Amino acid sequence: MNQTPFKLGLTGGIGSGKSTVAGMLLECGAAVIDSDAISRATTAAGGSALPFIGKAFGPQMIGADGALDRAAMRQLVFADPAARQRLEAIVHPLISAETERQAQAATAKGKKCLVFDVPLLVESGARWRSKLDRVLVIDCPPEVQIARVMARSGISQDEVQRIIEAQASRASRLAAADMVIFNGAGVTLEALRENVRSMIR
Repeated sequence: MNQTPFKLGLTGGIGSGKSTVAGMLLECGAAVIDSDAISRATTAAGGSALPFIGKAFGPQMIGADGALDRAAMRQLVFADPAARQRLEAIVHPLISAETERQAQAATAKGKKCLVFDVPLLVESGARWRSKLDRVLVIDCPPEVQIARVMARSGISQDEVQRIIEAQASRASRLAAADMVIFNGAGVTLEALRENVRSMIR
């Protein structure tokens, strides 16, 4: 019989370095279940959400490549909170089902730690918190988030600022944390890796 694995929720704002930390946890032997990757798969060409999105929002939201037109959808949901709710009502149940499937598969393989990489963990409230043993927040000052995202994605400062404002505040993420790793401008990759290792020893 498999021992129940430790369930760690991993979150942080855009540009915080959360995905980097997820990779380091993977190196340490954890199973990482990436809700963002699962979400993207549901809206990629052939994804399970696409028929429902086309019906709810119209065929213009599906690009020529057969995938969700993410830029068009991003503009729509930023401008219209009701559209965001409609999209989430389609995508969230599909993400939940695939997350559970991956968690069961990792448990069956004997993984002792399951890391649920969830960008909007804090925003989801008790829906996620009740499923986890601990929540790890990757903390980062907003000005560092903005600089990182602009450098990697080439989007404007105003757009990054809007994304940050649409996410949970830094204070509310820290309030929800059981553990915090700081990843500001002066933190090297090696220092970050050591912090991750020391946390899970």
